[in-house]
Amino acid sequence: MAAIALLGRLDRPTDGVRDYCALLSDALARRGERLDVAELRWEVQGWPKALRRLWRDSRAWAGRWVLFQYTALMWSRRGFPLGALAVLWLLRLRGAKLCVVFHDVTNEFRSGLVQRIRVGFQYWTMRTAYRWASLCVLTVPVKQVPWLPRNAGKAVAIPVGANFPETERPIDTSSVPQLAAPVVAVFGITYGTQGREEIKDIGYAVKHAKSKLAHLRLVAFGRGSVEAESALREELEGAGVEVMVLGLLPAEQIRELLAEVGVMLCVRGEVSSRRGSAIAGIVCGLPVVGYRGAETGFPITEAGVLLFEKRDREGLAEALGRILTDPELYGELRQRSLRAAREHFSWDAIAAQTLNALADR
Repeated sequence: MAAIALLGRLDRPTDGVRDYCALLSDALARRGERLDVAELRWEVQGWPKALRRLWRDSRAWAGRWVLFQYTALMWSRRGFPLGALAVLWLLRLRGAKLCVVFHDVTNEFRSGLVQRIRVGFQYWTMRTAYRWASLCVLTVPVKQVPWLPRNAGKAVAIPVGANFPETERPIDTSSVPQLAAPVVAVFGITYGTQGREEIKDIGYAVKHAKSKLAHLRLVAFGRGSVEAESALREELEGAGVEVMVLGLLPAEQIRELLAEVGVMLCVRGEVSSRRGSAIAGIVCGLPVVGYRGAETGFPITEAGVLLFEKRDREGLAEALGRILTDPELYGELRQRSLRAAREHFSWDAIAAQTLNALADR
């Protein structure tokens, strides 16, 4: 295949899209296929120099698949990704076969004129990229993408995987050891006002679960967890819940941590097949409790998930308590997560879906 995955601006402190490309490349290599990862660091070089370099480097890309990785902020500083179209136009001139991988697919029309203009521009950019591409990969179900044409024959849905490599070590499918010392994991907390709402959701659900258990521990890690630590501890003060905040962790350590916890609580946005934090829990065989939304659909709904409308704290809390006190339900959800991981969210499954999609064009 000898395809190229093209990346733009580096996201800090972690970059899930770069992890996605590296892990997909490894999975394709296991199948005897090649995916080279290239970068266009326009934020370092400036757009004119970056485009000149791309024009030079892409001379040999004619007839090759270029998997252009799209998020609005990967190709712009303020969410107006005109640079993405400049790159795609240049690649078309070079004769590359374009596959746009949309890691961003929807955005909310929030208050404020600038934000409404920004979202409208992003949707126009994505529609234009769809028209120019030979194939578009969406990380959520096609029917749930509002800007696509009615008959989107060039679009295919392929979920993301967990941002850590596959492991040959079998996951313990027993529910008893996990429930003997219950641990709730929270992977990532948003900054600002939204983060404060998430902390209230976490506190409400965890305190309800603790009322049914003698012991309960909460482990928070990932982006925003350190910044949220004081507010999280204040929210759970006096609840008898042990709180651990670990911050950013290496990929291997995340996998080891999730293999030891009982359930994942996801309140950072909606659970969907592009939400890497939720998928990390599913790949490790965890039941997941969280919120559903416009992007929620197959195959995430095949996993061991219990999902509720946004801000339904009562439903969230009740589900968390049931999972941690009902071994039969816990075991059933655990098996569903493991099966969904094997069939849909493993990197080998994602590589197979990607190859099939490219071969059909």
